[in-house]
Amino acid sequence: MTDEQKIQEILNVLPHRYPFLMIDRVLSVSDDEAVAIKNVSINEPFFQGHFPDEPIMPGVLIVEALAQLGGIFAFRYQKADSGRGYFMGMDKVRFRKPVYPGDQIKLQVRLQKKKGSVYRFEGTASVDGHVVCEAELLIIVKETLNE
Repeated sequence: MTDEQKIQEILNVLPHRYPFLMIDRVLSVSDDEAVAIKNVSINEPFFQGHFPDEPIMPGVLIVEALAQLGGIFAFRYQKADSGRGYFMGMDKVRFRKPVYPGDQIKLQVRLQKKKGSVYRFEGTASVDGHVVCEAELLIIVKETLNE
């Protein structure tokens, strides 16, 4: 994988597909941090019901985007040839501002702790330099969920 990952490389690591793939491009992955973007389009299916007269991206999907980035980081950090990063849990989730169609979300996860194949991240999502969401995330890398 290159430092900047385009969509095909992301699809090789994440099991998610449209409409649930929340990462458009990975900008960088270092030893303790990953940065990506999510372009928010009015064509996203969730805007049909959230909310028709005032479309706002559901906060849980912003957290999901951070978790997907955490999965990419963990998979790469572990230098895994197989398996995937799976979302295990979240703490201290805060939504600061709404996200609208046309926004570009900058996603950042920073490694806080690693124990075995379990990773704890601090995640931040921002739009135009303003924090829209913060969360602590747990990700595990394994072959299958049933392991």
